[in-house]
Amino acid sequence: MEGQQHGDRLKRGLKNRHIQLIALGGAIGTGLFLGSASVIQNAGPGIILGYAIAGFIAFLIMRQLGEMVVEEPVAGSFSHFAYKYWGGFAGFASGWNYWVLYVLVAMAELTAVGKYVQFWWPEIPTWVSAAVFFIAINAINLTNVKVFGEMEFWFAIIKVVAVVAMILFGGWLLFSGNGGPQATVRNLWEQGGFLPHGFTGLVMMMAIIMFSFGGLELVGITAAEADNPEQSIPKATNQVIYRILIFYVGSLAVLLSLLPWSRVTADTSPFVLIFHELGDTFVANALNIVVLTAALSVYNSCVLLQQSDAVRSGPAG
Repeated sequence: MEGQQHGDRLKRGLKNRHIQLIALGGAIGTGLFLGSASVIQNAGPGIILGYAIAGFIAFLIMRQLGEMVVEEPVAGSFSHFAYKYWGGFAGFASGWNYWVLYVLVAMAELTAVGKYVQFWWPEIPTWVSAAVFFIAINAINLTNVKVFGEMEFWFAIIKVVAVVAMILFGGWLLFSGNGGPQATVRNLWEQGGFLPHGFTGLVMMMAIIMFSFGGLELVGITAAEADNPEQSIPKATNQVIYRILIFYVGSLAVLLSLLPWSRVTADTSPFVLIFHELGDTFVANALNIVVLTAALSVYNSCVLLQQSDAVRSGPAG
């Protein structure tokens, strides 16, 4: 089998800590930090319900993928299984579709990087920042999978610690009264209602919400390069639901309680904007570093997927 042949050539260099943090980091990216802004504008606080629904769907998909890759931890992941059980065309189509998807995602992440840099230096063109990080990340990834694993490990730690700290700090601002008079949980239903544009607004935004969960499947993609996939993969996939509840639902509930949803703008990360609006420039700058790290993390994953046999095994079908 082609996917098996590719899997035999892959080096198992990812340890359990890499797999767990790759799974965790895959759930926290630009879709949450920047993409959620446009969703908030159209769905209001209903974005919380949208992420809960989409998160449950993502959890079911990850459970199914996790069972398959534990049984057969080969390169290619879902494209390999499509080839094996549905035929050559299905494997070919899913592999190339996934490759093209991540080319587009990579460009979106580099664009986001440029936007984040402009928070500090508005005079720097987006393409300049994108080009600098394009060269840097690609140069680093020309080494081996262990470098990718280490980069994702530390990128994920930064994102996780920052989001947890933001939730705790935001909760303190909310319940201590230090967030100002506009900081109240009533913002979730008093500013035009929980669904200010009705269910239509939420349904129209579900595609963007689902996009936010792109990256979770990295656990399956990296299975062939994991030291002990029988233990690390089930643990990573089973914890997806808790990560979604904490990092998506929890963080958005806190943010939208601190500031009315109507004051969120589409061209700035709501995480940065809210603390900037509250006058806390230190936290706003710190969070901008975090969202920049998140974009680089996703781009780092894109580079691995585009250059690895795990993606090429589907088209080779």
